[in-house]
Amino acid sequence: MLSPDIPHDTEYASQLENPNGPVQQAWADSPENPFNWPKKKKWHIILVASLVTLLVGLNTTAIATPSHEIAEKFSVKDDSFPNSFWPITAWTTGAAFGPMVGLPLLENFGIRTGYLVVYTLFTLFVVPQAVVPNYATLIVIRAIAGALGGILQNAVELFIADTWLTDEERNLPITLFIFVYEAGVTLGPVFGAICSKLCWRWVFYIQLIIYGAFLPLLLLVIKETRGPVILAQCAKQDLELSRGASEAKRPPISTLFYEAIARPAYLLCTQPVVFFLMLWSAFCFGLVFISTQSIEQIYSTNYGFTAAESGLVQISLFIGEVVGFFACLPQNTYYQRSAARNSTNLGVPIPEARLPLSIPASLIGLAGGLFLYAWTSYPFLHWILPSVGLAFVGFGVMVIVTTAVMYLTDSYTKYAGSAIAAVAFGENMFAAWLPLATKRMYTVLGFQWASSLLGFVALALTLAPIILLFKGESIRKKSKFMNEASYIQ
Repeated sequence: MLSPDIPHDTEYASQLENPNGPVQQAWADSPENPFNWPKKKKWHIILVASLVTLLVGLNTTAIATPSHEIAEKFSVKDDSFPNSFWPITAWTTGAAFGPMVGLPLLENFGIRTGYLVVYTLFTLFVVPQAVVPNYATLIVIRAIAGALGGILQNAVELFIADTWLTDEERNLPITLFIFVYEAGVTLGPVFGAICSKLCWRWVFYIQLIIYGAFLPLLLLVIKETRGPVILAQCAKQDLELSRGASEAKRPPISTLFYEAIARPAYLLCTQPVVFFLMLWSAFCFGLVFISTQSIEQIYSTNYGFTAAESGLVQISLFIGEVVGFFACLPQNTYYQRSAARNSTNLGVPIPEARLPLSIPASLIGLAGGLFLYAWTSYPFLHWILPSVGLAFVGFGVMVIVTTAVMYLTDSYTKYAGSAIAAVAFGENMFAAWLPLATKRMYTVLGFQWASSLLGFVALALTLAPIILLFKGESIRKKSKFMNEASYIQ
């Protein structure tokens, strides 16, 4: 995931939000300004784009369920290494790099046309996934599809930033986005299981049908939300706006690429808060992909589940994510109410107010769920017990990823896009490469200790929110960069 505030990382975007800036009051009050659109119109765009994020996520992991059938078709062996996971690794690696190039272009030249073009290309690249003649080609095609899919998934954040002006307004849309982002990749194996009675190629054919049928809805609902592009269009008909448009100059492409690549790398290497929250969030996201490997290994060995039946077990994670989504809503309210007790900046919510729920979510949800998943994975115990553990993990993942995104957005206000881009890159890298060690780890350590090892890592990473809860304000005050990144000095 990139950031809900990416467009506001540029001086140009901030001009559009400032009624006293170069873009005059006429634009600030204009009904064409996306910030002034009716809520119904905004929500139509957000909901449709969020649904696209969920559907694209299916393409990421749906291939996990028929992976053995595909491996058999192309004579791929998993004896010494999980080579059957390479198509998912290729997809998520592409998704790590694609948005870094694609999103700055959407920001600068307009999101609607670019979004529809990328969606069409992504849909077309489902075709070669279905008819691919060999395994190497499949991996290459999946990497390209991942790059395109990553742009589509993260573009929702641009829509949110362009249409909702205040943090309070963005809370619910961002929480919803994070939920569908995780739910899509979680439900991928479930989708693969539903299609399991057909040839594996139909996993992609059915996706192609869904994506193609969805295109007319996108053409009708998705509107241009980039203020600079709309302003330029309005300027052709309005002289006053034309003057404002001439004053608000687009930043060069090189600046946008710097913000998308160089600054996230700088933050990741120099800011401990960004680095440790990246580890925390990326580990959680990686667990979703690890589960696509561990579930089948455990449930087929202990309970005789088929690949399709193991895929359906992913619903347990999804149920936990649903619970986590609803748990985040009162957490958002608690955060907004913290503004009344902020003695440093009265009226401004306290970033650390984002953290309380994440601590039990990490201790009980993530770590507790992994330990429950570990020590109920015996053939003499009912399969529902480790599934309950997975539901706890899903709850923890949802709450933790949401907390990391929100906290970094609040703490690095001016550079929130760069901070979250660093986290997003880490998430995709963990999702791509951690699962490659899963089969070997569960074979060598055993089901109980392999999951327990992950549980101990989750316990250690819980220190991040605990330290920030008690020392976060002090860390922010002492950090020169975090003070510079704040709009409020």
